[in-house]
Amino acid sequence: MNEIRMLIGGARCASTADSSFERRNPLDGSVATRAPAATPDDARRAVDAAAAAFGAWSAKGPGERRALLLKAAHVLEAMTPRFIATMAAETGAAAPWAGFNVHLAAGMLQEAAALTTQISGEQIPSDVPGSVSLALRAPAGVVLGIAPWNAPVILGVRAVAVPLACGNTVVLKGSELCPATHGLIVDAFEEAGFPPGVINFVTNAPADAAAVVDAMVAHPRVRRVNFTGSTRVGRLIARTCAEHLKPVVLELGGKAPLLVLDDADLEAAVNGATFGAFANSGQICMSTERIVVDESVADAFVAKLAARAVGLPLGDPRKGPVVLGSVVDTGTVERCNALIDDALAQGATLVCGGKADSTLMPATLLDHVTPAMRIYHEESFGPVKPIVRVRGEDEAVRVANDNAYGLSAAVFTKDTARGWRVAQRIESGICHINGPTVHDEAQMPFGGVKGSGWGRFGGKAGIEAFTELRWVTMQMGERHYPF
Repeated sequence: MNEIRMLIGGARCASTADSSFERRNPLDGSVATRAPAATPDDARRAVDAAAAAFGAWSAKGPGERRALLLKAAHVLEAMTPRFIATMAAETGAAAPWAGFNVHLAAGMLQEAAALTTQISGEQIPSDVPGSVSLALRAPAGVVLGIAPWNAPVILGVRAVAVPLACGNTVVLKGSELCPATHGLIVDAFEEAGFPPGVINFVTNAPADAAAVVDAMVAHPRVRRVNFTGSTRVGRLIARTCAEHLKPVVLELGGKAPLLVLDDADLEAAVNGATFGAFANSGQICMSTERIVVDESVADAFVAKLAARAVGLPLGDPRKGPVVLGSVVDTGTVERCNALIDDALAQGATLVCGGKADSTLMPATLLDHVTPAMRIYHEESFGPVKPIVRVRGEDEAVRVANDNAYGLSAAVFTKDTARGWRVAQRIESGICHINGPTVHDEAQMPFGGVKGSGWGRFGGKAGIEAFTELRWVTMQMGERHYPF
């Protein structure tokens, strides 16, 4: 069992209420982690510590921030075995997914390090004689990062890396479902030598989440908030931020369509669909949630995809290598089973897999799904995927856009010009032509439209999100006034 502590102002600490909560393994119910249950006062102390450290950290040159971020990347990658074991214990994640999390997160830190010298401005011509006008990017202040459990290392690091590179200090609120995994991220920053208070870490019991978050958002020294998680909770965060006039970046739910057009390379499409649909048991915001296939190639495509799906190794990730580990909790099982029941009752065909009686859920495909079925619209966030058959390009695009979400999408076609044309018509923040819906690179602008949120993480978009744009003038010589 992991016994962890919070980090506030460089000091490891328990809750001031001396209370804690447990995270249990989803497979056998054993205690995976015991963590402090922060109070709102603890949350405010964390913000105070970040605010106290802001002046010195924001004044450091880019070279010093870059060196620390690069060191944190190396430390993080060296901790890969610990991350793999901890993710398996807390969320049931398979080792390949955990290892990929660490690898990409280390890349995010390296990219953030490179951005320290890219925080630039511009001179803007002024109509005032002798006036030099500059638009400058400046650190915003304290940034609150709220990260989820499903890609915990990637999203935990993303919540803090670019803010730190820009000269902000941060508070990371760990997920109640993986507090030790998020705690390992903070361990890496601490080992890398980040000054006290530059990064702070708070954990809370599930019942206290709203009070803890509200206390931090309301704190006058918090200047930016970023949240990755469900659309339902994202709306609550957005309302709270609006009340306090706090800019927020939201990366929320998805129902990513993968379009297989009539001229697609079916092998490539099957490979992309298999990875996009079943990586981390479909528990990724970009997961392929709707497979939209032209009826002229549907039979062949579905047969090939089913053959791949049934061969995916399923099992307890603590006992050996698997592709499909445990889903995060029984709630996922109940939701996916209900979606299966509903679809079958209304005429869908079960191609492979089916209902589960534990958190080890098989890869499941439902064919002939229609808009009357819940799974057509609702995010399964599990390894249960609908196949929607369409006739022609226009209907494929219509179905792709027939949803409240708009994060990621994919189009498979041998005609890249056609793929480009279709991609322009899809309502999503991200679209991949002849690639899977699940794809991320640290330097790319990442985010969605519609119910998938607003704002962008990554690269120069991250600089814009976590800095203030200031207009500064210098009067060179005498200025004349009208009175």
